[in-house]
Amino acid sequence: MGEILTLSDSPDTLSPGASPLAEGGRAALLKAGALQNAILNSANFSIIATDEHGIIQLFNVGAQRMLGFDAIDVVNRLKPSDLHDPAEVKARALALSEELGTLIAPGFEALAFKASRGIEDIYELTFICKNGNSFPAVVSITALRDDDAEIIGYLLIGTNNSVRHRVDRELREAIVAAEQANRAKSDFLSNMSHELRTPLNAILGFAQLVESGSPVPTDSQRRSLEQILKAGWYLLELINEILDLALIESGKLTLSSEPIALGEIIQECRAMIEPQAQTRGLTMSFPRFDPPLYVKADRTRVKQVLINLLFNAIKYNRPGGAVALECVPVPPHALRITVRDTGVGLTPEQLGQLFQPFNRLGRETSPEEGTGIGLTVTKRLVELMEGTIGAQSQEGVGSAFWVELMQSDAPEYLGQDRLPALEAPVAHVDPGAPPQTLLYVEDNPANLELVAQLVARRPDWRLISAYDGTMALEMAKAYLPEVILMDINLPGISGIEVMALLRSSPATSHIPIIALSANAIPRDVARGLAAGFHSYLTKPIKVVELMNTLDAALILARRLSATATQGARA
Repeated sequence: MGEILTLSDSPDTLSPGASPLAEGGRAALLKAGALQNAILNSANFSIIATDEHGIIQLFNVGAQRMLGFDAIDVVNRLKPSDLHDPAEVKARALALSEELGTLIAPGFEALAFKASRGIEDIYELTFICKNGNSFPAVVSITALRDDDAEIIGYLLIGTNNSVRHRVDRELREAIVAAEQANRAKSDFLSNMSHELRTPLNAILGFAQLVESGSPVPTDSQRRSLEQILKAGWYLLELINEILDLALIESGKLTLSSEPIALGEIIQECRAMIEPQAQTRGLTMSFPRFDPPLYVKADRTRVKQVLINLLFNAIKYNRPGGAVALECVPVPPHALRITVRDTGVGLTPEQLGQLFQPFNRLGRETSPEEGTGIGLTVTKRLVELMEGTIGAQSQEGVGSAFWVELMQSDAPEYLGQDRLPALEAPVAHVDPGAPPQTLLYVEDNPANLELVAQLVARRPDWRLISAYDGTMALEMAKAYLPEVILMDINLPGISGIEVMALLRSSPATSHIPIIALSANAIPRDVARGLAAGFHSYLTKPIKVVELMNTLDAALILARRLSATATQGARA
C-alpha cells in the first residue's frame, strides 16, 4: 500500500532523494488538506457530518461556537434533529407525509429524507443551543455516498439566519406602520374634506339662495354676492386640488380605464369654460369629431385635465386673445390634445419649472388667483392614465399645452345611431295634487335651513326632517316619503347604516335615497353608490344640481310605486 498523508505531515517529512514528481503530488495533497482544514475550522458555518444512521461524527468549530456544545458532547451521542426545535422537526415530518402520502418519522429522518433520494435539500429551522437559547438557521443537507453509491452519512452545513430574520421583521413592521400611516392619512383627508366643505356649504348655499331669491338683489348686493360666490367656489377648487394631490401622493386615487368619446368630453368642457372666455373677450375654437374619436382613460379625470388646461389658457391670456383646442392622431396608437393660447408666454427657465408643486412661476403677485398645484395634479392624473403631457411656449406669443392619451375603439355596446343627450328630468305636477314628501336627515342646522328654504320654493314638495338615524327610521315608516335626502355623518348610526335598514324593510325598501354629504373624496362617493344610494351629491350644494336630482328621484319613486301597485293588484 502507498504511504498515508495526514494534515500533520509537512514538506519537511519528505524523504531524501524524492523525485520532483513525488514532491509535487505531496504538495498538492498538502494544499488540499489545508483547504479541508480551513473549511472544517471555519467559525462562520456549522458543519456537521453523520454516519448512515444519522449519528453525529463530525462537529466543527463553527458548530461549537454557534451552539455552545463541545464536539465531545455530541459526537457518537446525538443526531442533528436533537439540536433543532422539536416542534419544527415534527411539523416538517408532517408536511412531508402529507406531500408524499406516506408516513415520515419526526426526527433526523425527516431532515434527511430528500437528501437520501439524491436531492440536496435546504430548509429553515431553529437551532437550540446548549444554554437553552435559540436562533433561526438555514441548513443545507447532502447525502454522502461511497464508490458503490451507498449512503455512508450526511453532511449538514448551517448558517445563522438571525440577521435576515431581524431585517424581515423590521421590514414587516415598517410595512405595517406605513399601511397604518396611509390609513391615517386617508382618514385625515376624508375628515378634512368633510370639515372644510361643511361651512362652505352654508356660505355658497345661502349665497346662491339670496342670488336667485325674491326680491331680486340690488346692484350693490349682487356685486357682493358675486364676490362671495367667486371666493367660495375658488376656495372649493383649492380644497379639491390639495386633496387630489394628497390622494395621488398616497397612492389612494383610483381611476377607471374605459373607452370614452373625446368629442363628448370636449363639448362638456366647452359648455363649462366658454362663458368665462366670453366675459374676458376671448374667442375660442374647438374641433369637430366626425367620425367620433375614443381614448382609453377615466372620463371624470380627462374632463378635469382639459378644464384645467382650458381655464389656464383663459386666465393667463391677453385681452381680446384666442384659445384653440386641437386634436390630432400620433402614430402608432395615441391622440394628442393641444390647448393653445395667445397669452404672455413663458421663458425657457419658466418652462423648466412647469409641473412643480406650489410654483406659480413668479406670478404670485399677479391679480390672477392660484396655488401652483393645478398643473402638478394634471400631470400626475395624465401619467396615472398612462399618458404624457408637455408644453411649448414663446415669450410674448403664447403657449401650447398638450396631452397624449392612448386611442381606443368605440365601446362594444355603442350602436351605429347616436342617442341625443338627455336633459335634466323635471317631474310633472298635476294641478291640485298633494305635495310630495321629502325627508331630509341632517344634524347640521345651517344645512337643514338651506334645504328648507330651497324646497319652500317648490309648492309640489313638502319637507320633513330628522336629526339622527333613529328618528329617520321612525319618520320614514310613519310618513312614507317619496324621496329621502340623507347625510352620511350622523350622530349614532351613519347614513349608510340607516339606508341599509330602510332597504331591509318592505315598507320603505322602494324609496329612492339620495346621499348629500361633505364626504367628497372619490372613495367615499364610490362606497356610497356601491352601498345603494340612488345618487350621491357632495357639499357645497349646487342648487340646480340638487333640484334636478330630486326631480329625477321623484320620477323614479312614482314609477316604482306604480309597479308595486300593479303587482299588488295582480
